[in-house]
Amino acid sequence: MQAARDRERHINQVTSYGYLASRGPKRHVTVTPRPLRYWQYDPASPLVITLTVLAVAAWLGFLGWRDGSAAAAAEAPIALGLGLLVLVVSTGRFTVSDFAVSTDIAGLRQTSSFGVVPLVLVREVVLGAPPAGWPKAKRRGGWWPGRQRISVRHLGPDGETPKAFTGWVRDPATVADALGHPLP
Repeated sequence: MQAARDRERHINQVTSYGYLASRGPKRHVTVTPRPLRYWQYDPASPLVITLTVLAVAAWLGFLGWRDGSAAAAAEAPIALGLGLLVLVVSTGRFTVSDFAVSTDIAGLRQTSSFGVVPLVLVREVVLGAPPAGWPKAKRRGGWWPGRQRISVRHLGPDGETPKAFTGWVRDPATVADALGHPLP
């Protein structure tokens, strides 16, 4: 019951802020929400970047083959602009509120209901890969320069099933504190 209530509180707190959390709460919010405990942006995954580059290259290559290099050069600004748009809307945000931790994607502009883990269900946070004996961890975000991996063990929505996830964060100690389980 507490986890379901915290999930809703988290969504209310997070959605009171725009996707660019550094700008503060949205202007139309009537009650100023508490500040988020932690947030960071996660660039598009290497897979999305690779697929986008391949799609743009294939598009321009096909146009060059079919209509000549002048047509491909004329189409290049549109193709590159659309490719950049795909990468921008594929940017994710890792957020810790007073009630839960979640990931959301810029293009969706909302918190994914299955990506929310209430803080009451978090059991342990460790630096690095999940230790032996933990459940198989879901990966959230990928490696980027200046980030360190953390592993979080938690219970599933039923309150009994052990689960885990890993993520790459700028400041592991701050994230662990925000999750209520300081690093040892």
